[in-house]
Amino acid sequence: MRKHYLDNIRWATVILVVVYHVLFMYNSVGLAVGTFPTEGPHYQDALLYMLYPWFMLILFIISGISARIYLEKHSIREFIRSRTDKLLVPSTLGLFVWCWIQGWISMKSSQLISPEPIMPENIPAPVMYFIQVLSGIGVLWFIQLLWVFSIVLALIRKLEKGKLYALCGKATTPVVILLVIPLFFAGLVLNTPFIPVYRFGYYGFGFLLGYFLFSQDAVIDRLRKYRFIFLPAALALGIFYTVMYYGQNYADATAHIEVINSVPAVAFAWVAVLAIFSCAREWFDKESNFTRFMVKKSFGIYMFHYIGLSAMALFLYRYEAVPLAVRYIAVLVAGLAAGYVLPEIIRRIPVLRFLIMGISKPKKNTDISKAKEAAAVQ
Repeated sequence: MRKHYLDNIRWATVILVVVYHVLFMYNSVGLAVGTFPTEGPHYQDALLYMLYPWFMLILFIISGISARIYLEKHSIREFIRSRTDKLLVPSTLGLFVWCWIQGWISMKSSQLISPEPIMPENIPAPVMYFIQVLSGIGVLWFIQLLWVFSIVLALIRKLEKGKLYALCGKATTPVVILLVIPLFFAGLVLNTPFIPVYRFGYYGFGFLLGYFLFSQDAVIDRLRKYRFIFLPAALALGIFYTVMYYGQNYADATAHIEVINSVPAVAFAWVAVLAIFSCAREWFDKESNFTRFMVKKSFGIYMFHYIGLSAMALFLYRYEAVPLAVRYIAVLVAGLAAGYVLPEIIRRIPVLRFLIMGISKPKKNTDISKAKEAAAVQ
Protein backbone atom coordinates (compact mmCIF):
# COMPACT_ATOMS: atom_id res chain seq x y z
CA MET A 1 0.00 0.00 0.00
CA ARG A 2 1.43 3.35 -1.03
CA LYS A 3 2.22 5.79 1.77
CA HIS A 4 0.70 8.98 0.45
CA TYR A 5 1.93 11.09 3.35
CA LEU A 6 5.53 10.40 2.24
CA ASP A 7 4.73 11.57 -1.27
CA ASN A 8 3.13 14.71 0.13
CA ILE A 9 6.09 15.47 2.40
CA ARG A 10 8.45 15.03 -0.54
CA TRP A 11 6.77 17.26 -3.09
CA ALA A 12 5.91 19.91 -0.49
CA THR A 13 9.53 19.99 0.66
CA VAL A 14 10.72 20.32 -2.94
CA ILE A 15 8.47 23.38 -3.32
CA LEU A 16 10.00 24.80 -0.13
CA VAL A 17 13.43 24.22 -1.68
CA VAL A 18 12.35 26.41 -4.61
CA VAL A 19 11.03 29.11 -2.26
CA TYR A 20 14.25 28.93 -0.27
CA HIS A 21 16.35 29.48 -3.39
CA VAL A 22 14.21 32.46 -4.43
CA LEU A 23 14.88 34.12 -1.07
CA PHE A 24 18.48 32.95 -1.21
CA MET A 25 18.94 34.71 -4.54
CA TYR A 26 18.32 38.10 -2.91
CA ASN A 27 19.45 37.41 0.65
CA SER A 28 20.94 40.11 2.85
CA VAL A 29 23.14 37.74 4.85
CA GLY A 30 25.91 37.53 2.27
CA LEU A 31 25.41 33.89 1.34
CA ALA A 32 27.50 32.45 -1.48
CA VAL A 33 28.42 33.89 -4.87
CA GLY A 34 26.11 34.28 -7.81
CA THR A 35 23.37 35.99 -5.78
CA PHE A 36 21.97 39.52 -6.02
CA PRO A 37 21.82 41.22 -2.59
CA THR A 38 19.50 44.22 -2.47
CA GLU A 39 19.05 47.11 -0.06
CA GLY A 40 16.19 47.54 2.34
CA PRO A 41 14.73 45.41 5.15
CA HIS A 42 14.90 41.69 4.54
CA TYR A 43 12.70 40.26 7.27
CA GLN A 44 11.71 37.53 4.83
CA ASP A 45 15.23 36.15 5.14
CA ALA A 46 14.14 34.69 8.47
CA LEU A 47 12.49 31.95 6.42
CA LEU A 48 15.95 30.89 5.22
CA TYR A 49 16.88 30.11 8.81
CA MET A 50 13.57 28.35 9.44
CA LEU A 51 14.08 26.02 6.46
CA TYR A 52 17.79 25.36 6.10
CA PRO A 53 18.41 23.11 9.15
CA TRP A 54 15.79 20.48 8.29
CA PHE A 55 14.48 20.53 4.72
CA MET A 56 17.29 18.58 3.11
CA LEU A 57 17.58 16.29 6.13
CA ILE A 58 13.98 15.23 5.69
CA LEU A 59 14.52 14.55 1.97
CA PHE A 60 17.38 12.20 2.87
CA ILE A 61 15.22 10.49 5.49
CA ILE A 62 12.44 9.98 2.93
CA SER A 63 15.02 8.62 0.50
CA GLY A 64 16.06 6.09 3.11
CA ILE A 65 12.43 5.05 3.57
CA SER A 66 12.02 4.70 -0.18
CA ALA A 67 15.15 2.55 -0.34
CA ARG A 68 13.61 0.21 2.22
CA ILE A 69 10.36 -0.01 0.25
CA TYR A 70 12.25 -0.69 -2.98
CA LEU A 71 14.42 -3.41 -1.45
CA GLU A 72 11.39 -5.25 -0.11
CA LYS A 73 10.57 -6.21 -3.72
CA HIS A 74 13.96 -6.03 -5.46
CA SER A 75 17.41 -7.50 -5.04
CA ILE A 76 20.47 -5.56 -3.95
CA ARG A 77 21.85 -5.88 -7.48
CA GLU A 78 18.68 -4.29 -8.90
CA PHE A 79 18.84 -1.59 -6.24
CA ILE A 80 22.43 -0.64 -7.10
CA ARG A 81 21.70 -0.63 -10.81
CA SER A 82 18.58 1.48 -10.37
CA ARG A 83 20.32 4.01 -8.13
CA THR A 84 23.30 4.19 -10.49
CA ASP A 85 21.06 5.00 -13.43
CA LYS A 86 18.88 7.45 -11.52
CA LEU A 87 21.52 9.12 -9.38
CA LEU A 88 25.11 8.53 -10.44
CA VAL A 89 24.74 9.03 -14.20
CA PRO A 90 22.90 12.40 -13.99
CA SER A 91 25.23 13.69 -11.27
CA THR A 92 28.45 12.75 -13.11
CA LEU A 93 28.06 12.34 -16.86
CA GLY A 94 25.09 14.68 -16.86
CA LEU A 95 27.25 17.43 -15.41
CA PHE A 96 29.16 17.72 -18.67
CA VAL A 97 26.00 17.87 -20.75
CA TRP A 98 24.14 20.77 -19.18
CA CYS A 99 25.60 21.92 -15.86
CA TRP A 100 28.10 24.17 -17.62
CA ILE A 101 25.08 26.37 -18.40
CA GLN A 102 24.33 26.76 -14.70
CA GLY A 103 28.03 27.37 -14.12
CA TRP A 104 28.06 30.12 -16.75
CA ILE A 105 25.02 31.79 -15.17
CA SER A 106 26.56 31.66 -11.69
CA MET A 107 29.91 32.99 -12.87
CA LYS A 108 28.28 35.75 -14.92
CA SER A 109 26.19 36.76 -11.91
CA SER A 110 29.26 36.88 -9.69
CA GLN A 111 31.15 38.99 -12.21
CA LEU A 112 28.32 41.53 -12.39
CA ILE A 113 28.12 42.17 -8.67
CA SER A 114 31.82 41.80 -7.79
CA PRO A 115 33.96 44.95 -7.90
CA GLU A 116 37.02 42.82 -8.67
CA PRO A 117 37.48 40.22 -11.43
CA ILE A 118 36.78 36.74 -10.09
CA MET A 119 38.65 34.91 -12.86
CA PRO A 120 41.92 35.62 -14.67
CA GLU A 121 41.63 36.75 -18.26
CA ASN A 122 42.48 34.61 -21.29
CA ILE A 123 41.67 31.26 -19.70
CA PRO A 124 41.73 28.52 -22.40
CA ALA A 125 38.24 27.48 -23.48
CA PRO A 126 38.60 23.81 -22.35
CA VAL A 127 39.73 24.93 -18.91
CA MET A 128 36.89 27.42 -18.64
CA TYR A 129 34.44 24.70 -19.64
CA PHE A 130 35.56 22.46 -16.78
CA ILE A 131 35.41 25.39 -14.36
CA GLN A 132 31.85 26.09 -15.46
CA VAL A 133 30.91 22.42 -15.11
CA LEU A 134 32.20 22.32 -11.53
CA SER A 135 30.54 25.66 -10.76
CA GLY A 136 27.23 24.34 -12.07
CA ILE A 137 26.83 21.28 -9.84
CA GLY A 138 24.20 23.20 -7.87
CA VAL A 139 21.36 21.02 -6.62
CA LEU A 140 22.96 17.82 -7.93
CA TRP A 141 25.00 17.48 -4.74
CA PHE A 142 21.88 15.88 -3.26
CA ILE A 143 21.74 12.96 -5.68
CA GLN A 144 25.53 12.58 -5.55
CA LEU A 145 25.32 11.95 -1.81
CA LEU A 146 22.30 9.70 -2.27
CA TRP A 147 24.24 7.40 -4.55
CA VAL A 148 27.07 7.12 -2.01
CA PHE A 149 24.60 6.40 0.79
CA SER A 150 22.83 3.81 -1.35
CA ILE A 151 26.08 1.90 -1.95
CA VAL A 152 26.88 2.02 1.77
CA LEU A 153 23.36 0.79 2.54
CA ALA A 154 23.78 -2.15 0.16
CA LEU A 155 26.86 -3.22 2.15
CA ILE A 156 25.13 -2.72 5.50
CA ARG A 157 22.09 -4.70 4.37
CA LYS A 158 24.28 -7.68 3.53
CA LEU A 159 25.84 -7.59 6.99
CA GLU A 160 22.98 -6.80 9.38
CA LYS A 161 20.52 -9.45 8.07
CA GLY A 162 17.47 -7.56 9.34
CA LYS A 163 18.46 -7.58 13.01
CA LEU A 164 19.02 -3.83 13.26
CA TYR A 165 15.75 -3.17 11.44
CA ALA A 166 13.84 -5.33 13.91
CA LEU A 167 15.53 -3.58 16.84
CA CYS A 168 14.67 -0.12 15.51
CA GLY A 169 11.03 -1.16 15.17
CA LYS A 170 10.87 -1.39 18.96
CA ALA A 171 12.05 2.19 19.49
CA THR A 172 9.76 4.13 21.80
CA THR A 173 9.04 7.84 21.32
CA PRO A 174 11.54 8.92 24.04
CA VAL A 175 14.23 6.84 22.32
CA VAL A 176 13.43 8.44 18.97
CA ILE A 177 13.66 11.91 20.53
CA LEU A 178 17.06 11.09 22.04
CA LEU A 179 18.41 10.19 18.61
CA VAL A 180 19.07 13.92 18.31
CA ILE A 181 22.28 13.23 20.26
CA PRO A 182 23.94 10.90 17.69
CA LEU A 183 22.56 13.15 14.95
CA PHE A 184 24.44 16.08 16.48
CA PHE A 185 27.72 14.17 16.60
CA ALA A 186 27.17 12.83 13.09
CA GLY A 187 27.02 16.46 11.95
CA LEU A 188 30.54 17.02 13.27
CA VAL A 189 32.22 14.40 11.07
CA LEU A 190 32.79 13.83 7.37
CA ASN A 191 32.13 17.44 6.38
CA THR A 192 33.99 18.55 3.27
CA PRO A 193 35.99 21.77 3.61
CA PHE A 194 34.87 24.85 1.66
CA ILE A 195 31.72 23.10 0.33
CA PRO A 196 29.44 22.84 3.38
CA VAL A 197 26.52 21.07 1.69
CA TYR A 198 28.48 17.79 1.50
CA ARG A 199 27.70 16.75 5.08
CA PHE A 200 28.27 13.03 4.77
CA GLY A 201 27.88 12.30 8.48
CA TYR A 202 24.73 14.33 9.09
CA TYR A 203 22.80 13.42 5.97
CA GLY A 204 24.11 9.86 5.90
CA PHE A 205 22.81 9.26 9.41
CA GLY A 206 19.46 10.73 8.36
CA PHE A 207 19.31 8.42 5.34
CA LEU A 208 19.96 5.35 7.50
CA LEU A 209 17.38 6.50 10.04
CA GLY A 210 14.89 6.65 7.20
CA TYR A 211 15.72 3.10 6.16
CA PHE A 212 15.82 1.47 9.59
CA LEU A 213 13.48 3.61 11.69
CA PHE A 214 11.05 5.89 9.84
CA SER A 215 10.14 3.21 7.31
CA GLN A 216 8.29 1.30 10.05
CA ASP A 217 4.61 2.11 10.44
CA ALA A 218 4.65 1.22 14.13
CA VAL A 219 7.24 3.89 14.83
CA ILE A 220 5.35 6.57 12.89
CA ASP A 221 2.08 5.62 14.57
CA ARG A 222 3.70 6.09 17.96
CA LEU A 223 5.06 9.48 16.93
CA ARG A 224 1.76 10.82 15.60
CA LYS A 225 0.21 10.56 19.07
CA TYR A 226 2.50 13.41 20.10
CA ARG A 227 1.95 15.68 17.10
CA PHE A 228 0.44 18.42 19.26
CA ILE A 229 3.67 18.47 21.27
CA PHE A 230 6.14 18.19 18.39
CA LEU A 231 4.54 20.90 16.26
CA PRO A 232 4.64 23.81 18.77
CA ALA A 233 8.03 22.62 20.04
CA ALA A 234 9.43 22.77 16.49
CA LEU A 235 8.05 26.28 15.96
CA ALA A 236 9.48 27.45 19.28
CA LEU A 237 12.91 25.96 18.58
CA GLY A 238 12.88 27.41 15.06
CA ILE A 239 12.14 30.90 16.34
CA PHE A 240 14.81 30.57 19.01
CA TYR A 241 17.40 29.41 16.47
CA THR A 242 16.49 32.17 14.01
CA VAL A 243 16.64 34.94 16.61
CA MET A 244 19.89 33.61 18.02
CA TYR A 245 21.74 33.39 14.69
CA TYR A 246 19.90 35.86 12.46
CA GLY A 247 22.36 37.89 10.40
CA GLN A 248 25.10 35.28 10.57
CA ASN A 249 26.22 33.49 7.44
CA TYR A 250 24.84 30.07 8.38
CA ALA A 251 25.90 28.42 5.08
CA ASP A 252 29.47 29.70 4.92
CA ALA A 253 32.17 27.04 5.16
CA THR A 254 34.09 28.89 7.88
CA ALA A 255 31.01 29.40 10.05
CA HIS A 256 29.34 26.11 9.27
CA ILE A 257 30.24 24.21 12.44
CA GLU A 258 29.41 27.20 14.65
CA VAL A 259 25.92 27.79 13.23
CA ILE A 260 24.31 24.91 11.38
CA ASN A 261 25.97 22.22 13.50
CA SER A 262 25.18 24.02 16.73
CA VAL A 263 22.98 22.43 19.36
CA PRO A 264 20.03 24.82 18.67
CA ALA A 265 20.21 24.09 14.92
CA VAL A 266 20.28 20.30 15.26
CA ALA A 267 17.63 20.25 17.99
CA PHE A 268 15.34 22.38 15.82
CA ALA A 269 15.98 20.21 12.76
CA TRP A 270 15.22 16.97 14.60
CA VAL A 271 12.04 18.16 16.31
CA ALA A 272 10.89 19.66 13.00
CA VAL A 273 11.36 16.24 11.35
CA LEU A 274 9.34 14.55 14.10
CA ALA A 275 6.62 17.19 13.83
CA ILE A 276 6.36 16.83 10.05
CA PHE A 277 6.17 13.05 10.10
CA SER A 278 3.67 12.91 12.94
CA CYS A 279 1.40 15.59 11.46
CA ALA A 280 1.64 14.33 7.88
CA ARG A 281 0.83 10.77 8.93
CA GLU A 282 -2.31 12.00 10.66
CA TRP A 283 -3.55 14.73 8.32
CA PHE A 284 -1.96 14.28 4.91
CA ASP A 285 -2.01 10.54 4.23
CA LYS A 286 -4.26 11.01 1.20
CA GLU A 287 -4.06 11.87 -2.46
CA SER A 288 -5.88 13.97 -5.04
CA ASN A 289 -5.42 14.89 -8.67
CA PHE A 290 -3.24 17.79 -7.56
CA THR A 291 -1.00 15.71 -5.29
CA ARG A 292 -0.63 13.02 -7.96
CA PHE A 293 0.48 15.72 -10.39
CA MET A 294 2.97 17.16 -7.90
CA VAL A 295 4.37 13.71 -7.08
CA LYS A 296 5.00 13.11 -10.77
CA LYS A 297 6.67 16.51 -11.32
CA SER A 298 8.66 16.91 -8.10
CA PHE A 299 11.85 15.33 -9.44
CA GLY A 300 11.94 17.63 -12.45
CA ILE A 301 11.17 20.66 -10.31
CA TYR A 302 14.04 19.82 -7.99
CA MET A 303 16.49 19.11 -10.81
CA PHE A 304 15.79 22.15 -13.01
CA HIS A 305 14.27 24.92 -10.91
CA TYR A 306 17.56 26.59 -10.02
CA ILE A 307 18.71 27.10 -13.58
CA GLY A 308 15.40 28.82 -14.33
CA LEU A 309 15.30 31.12 -11.34
CA SER A 310 18.99 32.04 -11.50
CA ALA A 311 18.68 32.87 -15.21
CA MET A 312 15.68 35.11 -14.49
CA ALA A 313 17.55 36.82 -11.64
CA LEU A 314 20.47 37.47 -13.99
CA PHE A 315 18.13 38.91 -16.61
CA LEU A 316 16.41 41.22 -14.10
CA TYR A 317 19.70 42.51 -12.74
CA ARG A 318 19.93 45.14 -15.49
CA TYR A 319 16.53 46.61 -14.56
CA GLU A 320 17.15 48.45 -11.32
CA ALA A 321 13.64 49.89 -11.14
CA VAL A 322 11.98 46.50 -10.75
CA PRO A 323 10.69 46.22 -7.14
CA LEU A 324 12.01 43.40 -5.00
CA ALA A 325 8.55 41.87 -4.61
CA VAL A 326 8.19 41.66 -8.39
CA ARG A 327 11.63 40.08 -8.63
CA TYR A 328 10.63 37.43 -6.12
CA ILE A 329 7.49 36.57 -8.08
CA ALA A 330 9.22 36.53 -11.47
CA VAL A 331 12.11 34.38 -10.20
CA LEU A 332 9.70 31.96 -8.49
CA VAL A 333 7.61 31.59 -11.64
CA ALA A 334 10.75 31.07 -13.75
CA GLY A 335 12.01 28.37 -11.39
CA LEU A 336 8.74 26.46 -11.38
CA ALA A 337 8.35 26.84 -15.14
CA ALA A 338 11.85 25.50 -15.76
CA GLY A 339 11.13 22.60 -13.41
CA TYR A 340 8.07 21.70 -15.44
CA VAL A 341 9.07 22.49 -19.04
CA LEU A 342 12.70 21.32 -19.21
CA PRO A 343 12.01 17.73 -18.04
CA GLU A 344 9.18 17.45 -20.57
CA ILE A 345 11.60 18.41 -23.33
CA ILE A 346 14.55 16.34 -22.16
CA ARG A 347 12.58 13.13 -21.59
CA ARG A 348 11.73 13.13 -25.30
CA ILE A 349 15.39 13.13 -26.38
CA PRO A 350 16.77 9.57 -26.06
CA VAL A 351 20.42 10.19 -25.12
CA LEU A 352 19.80 13.30 -23.05
CA ARG A 353 17.01 11.75 -21.01
CA PHE A 354 19.44 9.08 -19.80
CA LEU A 355 22.44 11.34 -19.19
CA ILE A 356 20.49 14.14 -17.51
CA MET A 357 17.55 12.36 -15.86
CA GLY A 358 18.61 8.71 -15.71
CA ILE A 359 15.68 7.60 -17.87
CA SER A 360 16.72 4.81 -20.22
CA LYS A 361 13.47 4.66 -22.20
CA PRO A 362 10.19 6.59 -22.47
CA LYS A 363 7.84 6.25 -19.55
CA LYS A 364 4.46 4.74 -20.28
CA ASN A 365 1.45 6.55 -18.92
CA THR A 366 0.68 4.12 -16.14
CA ASP A 367 0.39 4.54 -12.40
CA ILE A 368 3.43 2.33 -11.88
CA SER A 369 5.54 4.40 -14.23
CA LYS A 370 4.42 7.60 -12.55
CA ALA A 371 5.33 6.22 -9.16
CA LYS A 372 8.79 5.18 -10.36
CA GLU A 373 9.38 8.55 -11.97
CA ALA A 374 8.34 10.38 -8.82
CA ALA A 375 10.71 8.21 -6.79
CA ALA A 376 13.69 9.34 -8.90
CA VAL A 377 14.31 12.24 -6.53
CA GLN A 378 14.85 9.77 -3.68
